[in-house]
Amino acid sequence: MKIGIVGCAGRMGRMLVAEVLAADGCELAGGCELAGSDFLGLDPGELAGVKATGLTVGGDAGALFQASDAVIDFTVPAASAANALLAVGRGAAFIIGTTGLGAEHMKTLRQVSEKCAIVQAANMSVGVNVLLGLTKQAAGILGEDYDIEIVEMHHRHKVDAPSGTALALGAAAAEGRGVDLEKASQRVRDGHTGARNRGDIGFATLRGGDVVGDHTVVFAAEGERIELTHKASSREIFARGAVRAALWAGDKPPGLYTMRDVLGL
Repeated sequence: MKIGIVGCAGRMGRMLVAEVLAADGCELAGGCELAGSDFLGLDPGELAGVKATGLTVGGDAGALFQASDAVIDFTVPAASAANALLAVGRGAAFIIGTTGLGAEHMKTLRQVSEKCAIVQAANMSVGVNVLLGLTKQAAGILGEDYDIEIVEMHHRHKVDAPSGTALALGAAAAEGRGVDLEKASQRVRDGHTGARNRGDIGFATLRGGDVVGDHTVVFAAEGERIELTHKASSREIFARGAVRAALWAGDKPPGLYTMRDVLGL
């Protein structure tokens, strides 16, 4: 499978390039960056610190989709939504690991997925997606006697909060409990807030240092507490999951898929 990387010169992009070059069953179709980038014309393999590939970083995302069987995008919400439109009619599956996607971005993805295969996940890690399944199951079993709090910590450079993974964990808990996350979500506490509302799903956000990503789902009741935790020590886990998703999606019909579909959860 020929896999292209959008934003191939970024921190995550370089890791994706390295993973594609190392993985069995695929080859690097190319990479692209924004027009005017200082990285245009350079070799994506050398940028990733792996090896020269004979390819050059381009500025035309449409051409990358044309040359690829699947394209992976870990950029920013507006760019990912715009790139999804480029997938239409080009026969390439589109894998999106971008976080912070809003309602309008997801609307675009749903429309495009009627014509091509899209895998979108707030977190491409296999372990995190197992955690999502466990969170849904635990929330359904434990019920409202157990308060749910989701705590996440990331590096100081992360721009969105709560993280996409934290929100996905909240959605999994809400689904397990059979409630609407928007109505149950409690994201800010400051000052004299009063007692905790029964049934709330709380979020706490921490930022600092170089933390790749820590997520804990706390189920707290009278006399006991259950904590489900995932800690990422390397971004390689996200790259591995994304390449796995690309290989899975290559022969799939149009649709909007998640990592749960990829993993058969």
